[in-house]
Amino acid sequence: QVQLAESGGGLVQFGGFLRLSCAASGSILSIYRMGWYRQAPGKQGEFVARITSGGSTDYADSVKGRFTISRDNAKNTVYLQMNSLKPEDTAVYYCALDSPLAATTYWGQGTQVTVSS
Repeated sequence: QVQLAESGGGLVQFGGFLRLSCAASGSILSIYRMGWYRQAPGKQGEFVARITSGGSTDYADSVKGRFTISRDNAKNTVYLQMNSLKPEDTAVYYCALDSPLAATTYWGQGTQVTVSS
């Protein structure tokens, strides 16, 4: 079974920065895709960023130029560097890992990010 442990959330001021971490453990392989989603109060969950085993990245338009996703395969960890944070970024951020072999997506517990105006 795959487990994801998120950390790094917190309260920051407008224009501030945070780095989220997601450490994966269990039956995982470096080929698995990993990414981040978020859900703000009263809103639907939305895609934020994802990264492949080869390092290819994809971002939501709302975070392009501000967020950077990266991974350390040796540590089975994915990161989300968030810069120039806005109040609109306030949400619970969830780490996800896709396992094509099992056609399954694993989710972390989420970490709260709050950006003050």
